[in-house]
Amino acid sequence: MHRRDLLRAFGAATALALLPHESHAAWTRVASGVPPANGLGAGHLALIAAIADTLLPRTDTPGAVDVGVPAFVDVIASENYSDPDRAAFVAGLGAVATQLTSAAGIPFTDLTPEYRGMAIEAMERIADRRTEPARTYWRLKGLVVHGYFTSERVMKDVLKVQVMPGVFDGSAPMPLARGAR
Repeated sequence: MHRRDLLRAFGAATALALLPHESHAAWTRVASGVPPANGLGAGHLALIAAIADTLLPRTDTPGAVDVGVPAFVDVIASENYSDPDRAAFVAGLGAVATQLTSAAGIPFTDLTPEYRGMAIEAMERIADRRTEPARTYWRLKGLVVHGYFTSERVMKDVLKVQVMPGVFDGSAPMPLARGAR
């Protein structure tokens, strides 16, 4: 099974369970086009976009960046995290950026997709997920996957999820009851 197929199956199984309140509110906030007042900086958003694009690139389906996942992560981190959690997340993003920088000193955002993939694989091999930078990386990866599969475009066009199953047809033919004329 390919990674994208696995993620698609995971997303189909969990998208509706995860959507209700926070995801819907965050996507509504993203759709408003107004960035969060205390949003993440441009450097952090570029790192998030590069990681999201590496994890879920555009193929025959839209990629994470195409559906606006970096803005989703920005809204969640800026408006849903407590101040201490947000500060820890931002500090952790710095540690992730340092860890993902190539041996030649090239920032992750400037690497080719091939080298980005290798850097992500190295990050995922870190044994202890409770320490930085792995802790923030796995939190970010969860937000990226969650944001991707709860985005309207992916739910409608990729997963083919009907949020409200069935169709209302006000003039549907009704069979006559027995004995009725």
